[in-house]
Amino acid sequence: MQTPPMLVLPIPMIVALVLGALLIRIAISGERPPFLMALLAACALQSLIVSLRQHYGIDALLPLQPVTATFVPPLTWLAFQTASFRPFSLPRDLVHLTAPAFAAFCVIFAPGTLDVVVPGVFVLYGVAILVKLRRSGDDLPLARLEAGRLPARLWGGIGLALILSALSDALIALAVMTGQSWLPPLIISVFSSAALLAIGLLSVSPSATGEPEPETMAEPPHPSEEDAHLIQRLDALLQSETLYLDPALTLARLARRLHVPVKQLSSAINLVSGENVSRYINAHRIHHACRALEDGANVTDAMLSSGFNTKSNFNREFRRITGTTPSEWKPGPAGQR
Repeated sequence: MQTPPMLVLPIPMIVALVLGALLIRIAISGERPPFLMALLAACALQSLIVSLRQHYGIDALLPLQPVTATFVPPLTWLAFQTASFRPFSLPRDLVHLTAPAFAAFCVIFAPGTLDVVVPGVFVLYGVAILVKLRRSGDDLPLARLEAGRLPARLWGGIGLALILSALSDALIALAVMTGQSWLPPLIISVFSSAALLAIGLLSVSPSATGEPEPETMAEPPHPSEEDAHLIQRLDALLQSETLYLDPALTLARLARRLHVPVKQLSSAINLVSGENVSRYINAHRIHHACRALEDGANVTDAMLSSGFNTKSNFNREFRRITGTTPSEWKPGPAGQR
C-alpha cells in the first residue's frame, strides 16, 4: 500500500501562519496598540507573499513584494515611537509612507535600484531605532516602570533584526555573482523568515513583565538644588497618592503629574538617588511589601498589592533592597529603609 505524500509547508508559510495566529489572538483580546498590530500584520503578509512567490510560483506577486517589504521598517518605527515615547502625530508621521511609495516608484520606473533601496530602508530604520535608544539612555517614557530595561532591549533586538534582514540581500547578490543560483531561494526563506518572525514575536512580547538587572553606575555629578527639590516633590506625590502601587505606572505619567519634562525628571532621579527610574520606584514598592508582610500578608499578596506582576522580578528587587528573600524577611536593620 502506497503511503500518501506528506504536506510540507515552506518556512515562510509557517512564519506567516504563526504571525497570523498571534495577530488574531491579540486582535480578539485587544492587548496591543494599533501600530504593533499593524506591524505584526505586515510581517505576516510579507512572509505569505515570499512563500507564494518563492515556493508556489506565483510570479504575479513579484512587483508587490518589494513594496510590501518596505512597509515593515516604517511600521516598526511608528510602533516603537508610539509604544515608548509619544502618541501618533498624523501630519508628522505621514512622512513614513514615502518608503513604500518610493519602492512602488522604483518598481515601475527603476527596478534595477530595488536591490539597494529595499535593504537601505531596513538599515535606515534599524539604525534609527538603535540611535534613539542610545540617546534616551534606555528610559522609555511610555514603558511600564515595572518592566525595567527589558522594553529597551526588546526594541534594540527589533532594530538589529531590521539591519540583519538587509544582510540577506547582500548575500543574495554575492550568490548571484559567484554563480550559486541555488542559494538565493534558501537565503530568502531562512533570513527573511527569521527576521520577520523575530520582529513579529518581539513586538508582542510581554515587556511589562521584564526583570531589571543590576547596573554599575558611574559616579554622577552633584545634583542641583532644583533636582533635590524635584525629588522631594516626587516623594511627596508618591506617598500621598501611592502611585507606585500601580503596575502600569510610567515615567511619562509621573512627569505629567509633576508638570516637568520627562528628561528632567529622569535626570533628577539619576543624580539624586544614583539609580534609574525603575529601580527608584521599585524601592517604594518593596518597602510597601515589607509593611504588608509585617501585617501578616503572604508573599504573593504582598507582591501583587505592591505593584509587581511577576514573582521573579519581585524576588530580585526584594533581595537587592533588603538583602534577603520575601519569605525570610523579618523587620530589622536589613529591612529598614
